[in-house]
Amino acid sequence: MLSIEHLYLVSSAALAVTGIVLVGAAVRAYIATERAAMIHLSLGFALIVAATVSTALGAVINDFQNAGTLLLVNNGFSMGGYLFVLYSVLAR
Repeated sequence: MLSIEHLYLVSSAALAVTGIVLVGAAVRAYIATERAAMIHLSLGFALIVAATVSTALGAVINDFQNAGTLLLVNNGFSMGGYLFVLYSVLAR
């Protein structure tokens, strides 16, 4: 049976791979359309992936301690990513 830590790392890896695919799709959309919004979208997805990866790495490095710090890092990167995604949708 996998421990909760292993399940967390597996789900984080799946989320990171999915996010990288989205970054690639946004970059391809930028190449096809040359719309600046696609660059903002790809940056947003990249920051969301960075949130996942940095939180997972931080959890492993700190032996799954300091939950407050891990959440702060995750929320900071995620917020930045979602702001870029929002900007890509609302900007003209």
